[in-house]
Parts: sequence; C-alpha cells; structure tokens
Amino acid sequence: MKLHSDDFTDGQRLPTRFAAGQPDGTGQATFSDNVNPHLAWSDVPAGTQSFVLTCHDPDVPSRGDDVNQPGREVPASLPRVDFFHWTLVDLPASAREIARGEFRDGFTTKGKAGPATLHGARHGLNDFTGWFAGDPAMAGQYFGYDGPFPPFNDAIPHHYVFTLYALSVPKVAVDGAFTGPQVRAAIAPHVIGQAAITATYTLNARLL
Repeated sequence: MKLHSDDFTDGQRLPTRFAAGQPDGTGQATFSDNVNPHLAWSDVPAGTQSFVLTCHDPDVPSRGDDVNQPGREVPASLPRVDFFHWTLVDLPASAREIARGEFRDGFTTKGKAGPATLHGARHGLNDFTGWFAGDPAMAGQYFGYDGPFPPFNDAIPHHYVFTLYALSVPKVAVDGAFTGPQVRAAIAPHVIGQAAITATYTLNARLL
C-alpha cells in the first residue's frame, strides 16, 4: 500500500497552515489555521473492508518542567512519549483520499464534537484533551484532527507520522470517546496492510 500527500513531502517540514500552532514573532507561539492535510492512497490489499488513519508525534517531552518556559529549552536528551493528533476509524473500503480541510479547518476551543463524522467514519479523541484538561478556558473533548503545536522551546524538531491501516473488518471494536492507543490495540489482529508518511515541525526560533 502507498500513501502520499499533495500538501507535504515525506520527511519534510509540514506547512504552517496544517499546524495548530505557529510562531508569534516574539519567540513564542500562537494558534494557526489547523487544516487537515490532503492524503491519498493506492495499491490497497485485496480483502480490505475498512481503513483506519492515525497521526501521532513520538517526540513529546515526557516531563513538562521546561515546556514553553521563556529563557529555557527542553533538552534533546529528555525521554519522549507519543501524542496522538488524529484517530479516524471505519473509513469505507472504497475511500482513496482525504481532501484538504475535509475533516478540520480551524481550531475549536474546548474541542470539536465527535465521534460521528463524514462517510460513516468515527473520530477518536486526540491528546489535546489531556493537555488542556487543567485549563478551564480550553478543557473539553477534542475529537478529530488538531495539528502540531510543539513546545516553542523544544531542542528537537518533532515528527508527525500519518499512518493508514487497511483492515479485514468493516468496523473497529471501540466505542464512545476512544483514544489512539485503544485503537492500536483493537486493530492489531485485523491489519492486512499499512503505509505511513512523516512530516516534521518545530516552533523553536533557533531551529527555524
């Protein structure tokens, strides 16, 4: 199976319009356009009954001590963890692309509704749900795609891995406000093909 985008090249920087955060001109960050990028795929395995799409960042700091602290930098040596930006399940087997902005165009304070979405598919919660949980002005359930917004002082660029899975079942066995890790576990026995492309992104002025 092959996966590509008209909006970015595998291994290159994601254009700012597809991120949730952008540089604010002072060395810190502000919100960006937050548009989901175009994705298309081909060479689908025989027997495919549905698709799952995820986007995750494996470079998120495991501790927040230095995150977004002016005059400090998150050290490159800090252990990193996954952060899911998008989990989309039950895409029909006939699907071959996702249009630019089809599932997200703009940032929704307190989160976009879900899980039901276009084409009979379902959105899971992304990890901004936990990130904003302690902020009364932002807290909510963040379904669907919300793009990169890495710490503006992180010493490393982050990688955003878009992975498409072809499944041998028409529906993933998850319910309610499910998460990326729950989907990974649920689909493991049913994956008959997969493909991925990766974009990078940073808000660190030193790295730009």
